[in-house]
Amino acid sequence: MVIFSTLNGVLYGMLLFLLASGLTLIFSMMGVLNFAHASFYMLGAYFGFQISQWLDFWLALIVAPVLVGLIGAGVERWGLRTVHRWGHVAELLFTFGLAFVIEELVQMIWGKLPVDYRVPPALDFPAFTLFETTYPAFRMFMLLISVAIFLVLLLILTRSRVGLIIQASLSHPHMVAALGHDVPKVFMAVFGVGSALAGIAGVIAGPALVTQPSMAHVLGPILFVVVVFGGLGSLSGAFIASLLIGLIQTFAIAINYSLGDVLMALGVTRPIQGLLNDLWQVTVAQVGPVIPYLMLVLILIFRPTGLMGTRET
Repeated sequence: MVIFSTLNGVLYGMLLFLLASGLTLIFSMMGVLNFAHASFYMLGAYFGFQISQWLDFWLALIVAPVLVGLIGAGVERWGLRTVHRWGHVAELLFTFGLAFVIEELVQMIWGKLPVDYRVPPALDFPAFTLFETTYPAFRMFMLLISVAIFLVLLLILTRSRVGLIIQASLSHPHMVAALGHDVPKVFMAVFGVGSALAGIAGVIAGPALVTQPSMAHVLGPILFVVVVFGGLGSLSGAFIASLLIGLIQTFAIAINYSLGDVLMALGVTRPIQGLLNDLWQVTVAQVGPVIPYLMLVLILIFRPTGLMGTRET
């Protein structure tokens, strides 16, 4: 149904934004595309699972992102800050290697198989029923949490003193330092908050999706598509791109029609037979996962700065 596909598309888009917002803030301040960002999302899911096993899901929703944020801040302080002197290539290689290290550590601790991270009993019921189809309450909870975090983040960046300092540090770090603010600490805090946002996404997505060591590889590539398509360094661009890609992918997967079906409905005989005959049978659902990457190629060709970015990729 259109309503359920729209809800799922918006939900997927908001989860992408939780990840992309942190990555966008980090790039805006430090100029680093953090290849390990999706790994912090995975850590959030595993920390959420473990704390849920020991204590409670609601406590995990608070503690797990804090732990991931502290790890992220430590990575910036004792890793990226040291590597920064060698340039952006060294930073990219550092985060690329860090992603593999985190994956191996996760496999050593929790194993290679998916863990049994379940929806909390308090939210394990249908939110509503429409045309004999139910929609899970936990998915509505995920959507509400994502929207709430987006609004809080927007208010902090645009209305608070902290937001003003962060925005000033993006463009005029030397002036901010001259005014008495510790810019390196601001960088470390933003990296930690960005990592914590990824951790929150992991905690709330873990029960609904599969929590396994390869989950970072599943969302990692699409995450960079969102950031580049929206515009490097643009938070509003990341928001628009996240929703756009989430809706397009969700609706594409639900469309089980091929070009051949359309031509037959129009009364047109397929003009090509033989070698290219199978192309007419490829459905939109089959090419759905490729659509975001096609969008990435097109945006790089016609608008290298992205939808709302100012830097070329």
